[in-house]
Amino acid sequence: MIGKSNAYIMWFLALPLLALLISAAPTLAADHFIAKLQPLNADKIGTSANGTADFKIANGTLITTIDLSGLPPDMMHLQHFHGFADGKDAVCPTAAADTNKDGYIDLLETEPMAGTTMVPFDAHPAALEIANDSFPKADKNGVAHYSDSESVAALETALKDKFKTGLELDKRVVFIHGIANTAALPDSVKSLPGAPAQVTIPIACGKIEAAK
Repeated sequence: MIGKSNAYIMWFLALPLLALLISAAPTLAADHFIAKLQPLNADKIGTSANGTADFKIANGTLITTIDLSGLPPDMMHLQHFHGFADGKDAVCPTAAADTNKDGYIDLLETEPMAGTTMVPFDAHPAALEIANDSFPKADKNGVAHYSDSESVAALETALKDKFKTGLELDKRVVFIHGIANTAALPDSVKSLPGAPAQVTIPIACGKIEAAK
């Protein structure tokens, strides 16, 4: 039988190990994130796209809800989160991003501060397909809604395979893209190879942050 004094000594000696175990325990990650989407290029395109993107993680599933208004109407809009593979924090562009001074912030001009296109908010986000015909379409009033549930594990695997990084929502930004394909843009507005600038020009952006 261990005496009280010996029991106290054993408990005291175990304290450093207990502290080490506590410090090594994983920190519970946030499970709710929001991006408040603000207009980009509004003075040039004539509409002020805005809205919210809401992300909830529950039971291994990422539930994404995006509500938008002020969009160019009656057309599909690409929407993605952008970020960096090296862990750098992505931010939305300011007017300073217009490096060629043509009055527009095009997709390529967003890359130094916002990174590359990563996850699409379409019918199959984990496919990481940048452009397809399953993105939401704005109605005649410029309103669009998107809702999707996707496996976190599938997203993590896809991101690691393509970018060698994880989901890391709080390091990403959401972009909404696109104006009417008949809209005139100067040749200085650049896009990805094979994609018209009207399709990829950013019209709204929001930083993803943990919900408060």
